[in-house]
Amino acid sequence: MRLRRPATDPAAVHPVDRVPPPGRLAVYGMQHVLAFYAGAVVVPILLANAIGLDERQLIHLINADLFTCGIASILQSVGIGRIGVRLPLLQGVTFTAVSPMIAIGLAAGGGTQGLTTIYGAVIVAGLVTFLAAPYVARLLRFFPPVVTGTVITVIGLALLPVAATDAVGGANAPDPGNPLYLGLALGTLAVIVLVQRLFRGFLATVAVLAGLVVGTLAAVPFGLVDLSAVGESDWVGVTTPFHFGWPQFSLAAILSMIVVMMITAVETTGDVIATGEIVDRKVGPDDVARALRADGAATTLGGVLNSFPYTCFAENVGLVRLTRVSSRWVVAAAGGFMILIGLVPKAGALVAAVPHPVLGGAALAMFATVAVVGIQTLSRVDFRDHRNVVVVGSGLGVALFVTVQPDVARALPEWAGIVLGSGITAGSVVAIGLNLLFFHTGRRTAPAATTPDTVPFDQLAAAGPEEFAATLGRLFEGPTPVPSRVHARGPFPDATGLRAAVQDELFAAPAPEQRALMGHYPDLGGLVGAGGSGAPAPRRRDDAGPGGGTAAAALRDRAGLALFDHDDRTELAAVAGAYRERFGFPLIVCLRDAGDTRTLLATARRRLEHPPAQEHATALVEIAKVAGRRFDDLVSG
Repeated sequence: MRLRRPATDPAAVHPVDRVPPPGRLAVYGMQHVLAFYAGAVVVPILLANAIGLDERQLIHLINADLFTCGIASILQSVGIGRIGVRLPLLQGVTFTAVSPMIAIGLAAGGGTQGLTTIYGAVIVAGLVTFLAAPYVARLLRFFPPVVTGTVITVIGLALLPVAATDAVGGANAPDPGNPLYLGLALGTLAVIVLVQRLFRGFLATVAVLAGLVVGTLAAVPFGLVDLSAVGESDWVGVTTPFHFGWPQFSLAAILSMIVVMMITAVETTGDVIATGEIVDRKVGPDDVARALRADGAATTLGGVLNSFPYTCFAENVGLVRLTRVSSRWVVAAAGGFMILIGLVPKAGALVAAVPHPVLGGAALAMFATVAVVGIQTLSRVDFRDHRNVVVVGSGLGVALFVTVQPDVARALPEWAGIVLGSGITAGSVVAIGLNLLFFHTGRRTAPAATTPDTVPFDQLAAAGPEEFAATLGRLFEGPTPVPSRVHARGPFPDATGLRAAVQDELFAAPAPEQRALMGHYPDLGGLVGAGGSGAPAPRRRDDAGPGGGTAAAALRDRAGLALFDHDDRTELAAVAGAYRERFGFPLIVCLRDAGDTRTLLATARRRLEHPPAQEHATALVEIAKVAGRRFDDLVSG
């Protein structure tokens, strides 16, 4: 009789769905707010200055923005029905909309008249996004790793100049030669790095918050922390629907904002996939559709509550990767804090007192981490195929061109300026367009060494014995007759039946055959011990052929090893060596189900005490987990 884990067993809950203790939940949530705050308020500031709003109107815009950001973040992370992706994604106003909104506002006469025309366009564009979400999500097949990796890398690299601008004093008063600004920015970055190096557990996960607090305290003696706005601000400020008047609807403005939202959908898709990679939760079309519905709903709500179009904030994607805190309830807590700050202008003024150089130093770490996630995704791309090189190189090149020379958009028509006004948008459009050109139009021949990321179930079911065995052989690290025996059991009604047959044949295989298969799996201790880098061991060329696991699957399975520090690697290598000596086969672990480093180490030590027969069965279960994960990645439909 098979025992089931109790529903209350924390190990049975994915880290994304776990709720941290109240104290940590509050601290983690506030860390997200501090990392997000500067980016949240810059859009209303830029817009208000451009269309001629006064200071009191600007304060109301900021309060409304924060209040709606909180609602949008809770909607995205917690979800309601089929709205919200339920990942740790924090929502903020998209920078892509700044230039078009300024153009709309000025064309309508500026001031509150221009603002109400902006809100009319925002409301309609949000509704269109909400309704179009499932159709846009069906285009996910046009976003293979070569595209998503490029988009995620572009997001990180294109945002680094924003961090650099903050680091030298902010857009309003930049002073690149100021040694104080440089010292605060680099000092904040150094604190973040040192906290992550010197501490473990909870303290390591609040490294960014520690850097912001230490940097702000260090700036106090130099007069860079201005708290005067705290005393001047009201205790309570409630945003009311249509505060500036009823929305005005202009067809040209609406079409412009719809274009902005479609471009923003590309950024959202990239952020959702990046977050899925970070927290080890597979993202599919339904997930993207739920995320886009949340964007649309939040954007429409923003138009009603005097705010603007919403998207996922890359700053906080980087924070999730940097801290390794993947609970979506942390983002929900951050949303709650933002709602409170939006209702209490004094609290918002206090958070706003963090100096620009300190924010810039923290943002350097977070934005660069987003780019690293993109590079990690690109590691699954076959660059032996020159077409992939062209897609990635052109996307990155155009993105950095526009980022470094933003004025190029001024010489273009307004519709083209919307696309080329942002390095993120320009690079994403180029990567998507070239992928369509090279892989989805005309003759689409690929090098013989290239293997598809997914295989439709119908195609696999109709394959001959050799092709069938070669394809399913990619589920395992070494040659095995299991796929051939599975083929002999066919036909199968669906992918679920095929998956079950693979598992059945694996467990029914003779013990010597199972033992031989175990010998082909990499030694976990060796993977983390070689050179102390935590990088995956090089794969032999023949590992990618029939009977071997694909390089892409192997990288996904082993990506978590890079999170081990030196002491953890040393300890795990020692345990794995003792394991192989005791049982005669490598320590096999499905890393995507292994939990954090502490849990993995504890499990490895416990397995070392098992009787040989029990450990043979345990190792086989881990192989089955890896095969199941790879099956989900490989077979579609």
